[in-house]
Amino acid sequence: MRLDKPRIAPLKDEEMGEEQKEMLGQRFQQGRVFNIFRTLARAPKAYKRFMVYGGYILSEHNDLPPRERELVILRAGFNWKSGYEWAQHERIGLDCGLTPAEIARIKEGPDAEGWSKEDAALLQATDELTSDAFITDATWARLAFLPQKQKIDLVLTVGQYTQVSMLLNSLGIQLDEGLTLDPDLRK
Repeated sequence: MRLDKPRIAPLKDEEMGEEQKEMLGQRFQQGRVFNIFRTLARAPKAYKRFMVYGGYILSEHNDLPPRERELVILRAGFNWKSGYEWAQHERIGLDCGLTPAEIARIKEGPDAEGWSKEDAALLQATDELTSDAFITDATWARLAFLPQKQKIDLVLTVGQYTQVSMLLNSLGIQLDEGLTLDPDLRK
């Protein structure tokens, strides 16, 4: 985690106005409301738009298969040193078919032993997007196994989680209860 405390505190239940309660209502019905949503609720219009785009990325409308989507989200979160992102998506990645060994290996990058050529290409593309905002021709050629729509969704997914990582890191959004900070992402 880049910061030990939030720069903008997440809203407490008693601080919420009617608009915020309405926005977060569905999340309250599902259980806990994560700190990222409690913090973003301080900017209701931004929260609403953020949820539409983020909802697309995490939905069946994103044509990247869930396992591959989580592979690139975790790599983007690791590259941006986003402890919160990593902690949340480590659990999601396991639910989507990544193994604990694969999740640990994501930190080593696309050249680590054991990746399929497809996984290595996805990780390489993520590294290029998070370092230069551009996928090189060589890596694009390695992504030939993806249909055009999946290539678009790959770029959109890395872009979304770059934005999310910036938000989490810069606002100092702290881990939710029950999450553990990966030791490799301590400052």
